[in-house]
Order: sequence, then structure tokens, then C-alpha cells
Amino acid sequence: MILNPMDETKQSGRDDQEENLPATSLLICSRDRAQLLCETIQSILKGDAVPTEIVVIDQSKMPNSDLMNYQPKRKCEFRYVWSEKKGVSVARNMAVSIATHPILVFTDDDMLVTPTWFGTMIRALQSIGSHGVVTGQVLSSVEDNEGFAPSIREDQQSVIYKGRVNRDILFTGNMAAYRTTFDDVGGFDSRLGPATRYPAAEDNDFAFRLLEAGYSIVYDPSSTVYHRDWRSEEESLRLSWNYGCGQGAFYAKYFSLKDPYTIRRILRNVRGYLLRVPYRIVRQRAQAYRDLLYVGGLLYGAARWRILGGGEGA
Repeated sequence: MILNPMDETKQSGRDDQEENLPATSLLICSRDRAQLLCETIQSILKGDAVPTEIVVIDQSKMPNSDLMNYQPKRKCEFRYVWSEKKGVSVARNMAVSIATHPILVFTDDDMLVTPTWFGTMIRALQSIGSHGVVTGQVLSSVEDNEGFAPSIREDQQSVIYKGRVNRDILFTGNMAAYRTTFDDVGGFDSRLGPATRYPAAEDNDFAFRLLEAGYSIVYDPSSTVYHRDWRSEEESLRLSWNYGCGQGAFYAKYFSLKDPYTIRRILRNVRGYLLRVPYRIVRQRAQAYRDLLYVGGLLYGAARWRILGGGEGA
């Protein structure tokens, strides 16, 4: 669980490449995944370029004494904050408030980044400008053939999204934005996301608000991270329900007969999943079970949000 400074110093000769990048803060939120978190940090510090600072918000049961006292050998300030408050949206909003630089990059504690990832993300954001947000390719790490990695996107074509779209396009485990974006549209909804009653879709909600505010979301496939496939099959089933529950709450948050956009999306979503079930029951039974759990969670989350009005975040 201890970071090995020898690994990061192998790349120290490349630090001159960072001089062409603006000051940046890289934000990571974590909860009870100490080993994965340390390996994520290590992969960042082995990159061709590193951020000006790394901010870690740790919501684990106990503080990580190794990270509390850790400072990288490269030109990167490391800031570790342990928080008793739970919820990934709460943690990300806290990280944004703590970060000291105008460009913010996000990843998760179960990602491994490629050596060129950080510099590529920053240059893509600079190219789109202050009214844009960048997200990138998320691949499975395929470390364990029996593992499961969710939220994968393998598209090879760059896309710029504007206005209303009929898919979820923002991956907050691989995202860059200007701080002014959060000043403009607000932070993540603390009622949505892991460790809340609606444990997903905080990223989809944020993306919707970005597009409604006139922002562009750029998908850049050259900005690549690998999602660790550490979850078991049993955990993947529970995750499918959670993803559906959060997504249903996100749809219900914007339900309106005058503006039926999210109503149409939830109907299309349910129909698409159910139409695939007969084939998958025969060919991909595990995926069929995940699809059914997702649909069940979707309907439950939407109904609960409408009945309880969203409730509190945790």
C-alpha cells in the first residue's frame, strides 16, 4: 500500500514537458480502496507530465497514514484530506473547493492512466476553451478475466456534444474542466452518486446541466484510462441495480409533462434493455440478469424520487 518513489523518479527526466502546461489540479475521491488508490496515484506520477497538485479526498473508515505524509519526488504538490462525510458527489465538490488551480482534472481511485493521458487531457481542454468540458476513452484493464469493469467507452471517433443528446456521455473518472464551469453550473448533486440513496448518475446529471447551460462536452479517445476489473460477478449484479436506481432518479429529477425529454429517455431506455433480454438469456445470461436488475433499479429509483421528492443525499 506504500507508494514506491523509485517508480515515479524513472520519469523525472520528462518534467521539462510540464513547462508547456498551465497550472492544474488533479482530483481523486476514494473510499476503502487504499491499494487501488495508491496504484492510481502511482500511474499518474509515472506519466509524461504530472499535475501541479493532486488532491485526494478519502472517505474511508480510517485515515491513510501513508498518504497523509506522502510527497512525490516530481514537481507535484500532494494534498490528502480525510473526510467522515460520505458520498462521491460530496467528495468531488469538496475537492473542487480545496483545489487551488484554474484547471481541474478528475479520475477515480480504481483507474490506471496512460503515460500521455494527463497532457492530452489538458491540451484538449485548452483547444475547446473555457465553455467546454473534456471526457475520454475508458477501457477495461483486463487484469482478471473473471473480473468486471463498468462504465466502459471504447469509441475511436472524437465527438463534440452540444444541446440535448440521447445517451450518457460524460465519464467523471476521466474528465477535465475549468473551475469557472463549476462557478457557472454548480457542483455535483449530493443526492446522487455512490453512498447515497440513489447511488449513480451524478455524472449524467452534471452533463445534462452542462449541455442545458450551453457548454460543449468533447469526447477525446486519445485521452485514455483503464478501469480496473476488480469487481466480482456478484458485485456486478448489485452495481447494475445501483446504476439503474441512480439513473431513474436522474430522469425523475427532470420529469415534466411540459418538457417530456427525460420521460422519452426513460421509456426508450427501458424498451431497449427489455428487447435485448430474450437474446441475452440464451447467449449472455449474466448480462441478461444485469439488464433486468438495471431496469428494476431504474423504475424503483424514478418512483422513489417522485414520491419522496429526492430526499437527502445520504
